Amino acid sequence: MHFPNVCRATLLFLTWSATSLGVLLDKRSIAGPVFSQNFPDPSVIFTDAYYAFSTTSGGLNVPIATSPDFNTWTYLDHDALPTVGAWTVENTIWAPDVVAVDGGFVLFYTGESAANPGFHCVGVATSANVEGPYTPQAEPIVCPISQGGAIDPAGFHDVNGDFYLVWKVDGNNIGHGGNCNNGVAPIVPTPIMIQQLTSDGTAFVAGSTATEILDRDDNDGPLVEAPSLARSSEGVYFLTFSSNCYSTSLYDVSYATATNVLGPYTKQPWLMITGTPFPQLYAPGGADITPDGTKLVFHADLGTTSDTRQLYTAEITLSGTTISI
Repeated sequence: MHFPNVCRATLLFLTWSATSLGVLLDKRSIAGPVFSQNFPDPSVIFTDAYYAFSTTSGGLNVPIATSPDFNTWTYLDHDALPTVGAWTVENTIWAPDVVAVDGGFVLFYTGESAANPGFHCVGVATSANVEGPYTPQAEPIVCPISQGGAIDPAGFHDVNGDFYLVWKVDGNNIGHGGNCNNGVAPIVPTPIMIQQLTSDGTAFVAGSTATEILDRDDNDGPLVEAPSLARSSEGVYFLTFSSNCYSTSLYDVSYATATNVLGPYTKQPWLMITGTPFPQLYAPGGADITPDGTKLVFHADLGTTSDTRQLYTAEITLSGTTISI
């Protein structure tokens, strides 16, 4: 069940009171901000160390941070995607995600369409090195302009070796105004989609089709977005996502679960929202789970605006249909 915001807040306040909040503060299950720079929509990968990648900020298309142990992080003055590709525009890159493939790494990213300003598409770039530089493909891999565009890609390797891409159809981009441009009826769908990729991640498998695995409901406000997939050792698929508008206090980290990667997915009570479980968090969102399902990165702000969205980390456990911090 996906609880309405007020009810979910009450539920999580009770859940995190007393003992649970003590664990959070004593064991530092949630840590951050790990540095002061703006670092929205982070994703994370582990190779010889942990690497996190961020939405355009600080004059870099795709900023990078690294950590040897997931505790101490260093912001690198280095652009993973120095050339964005002719189909898109410099400094409009959102929500990058890096995945290891045979022979190197693939970077999925969102960029504003040069041919359709104001609309975003999903692109792919490749590199032999995790830090890049990544070389973009000539054309985007997902670009449904008539549906509002596409954003927030994330790659996922299933246990059987199948490789998938999940993304959000940016329906609120063609909404009718109000909250995040989709608070006025008729509300436009903002579905999370999934489709199987080739093993190198540069194209979809021939004959495959995109499948909707989640969409907003009234409890999510104007949208759902920022998907990330992981699979527990028990065979349960966890789809984290954010709902409501990123610039408001209702933005959150939520999740849904399924026993099949293609769904159906059942929404669970949200994981984090302003003030809970860490009182100083404002508008946490844009979460990404490590492939082993033990760690999570996300952004939040210590103030009361989303002008600077900083990098936070969390140690997590996937058990049954629950994510525990």
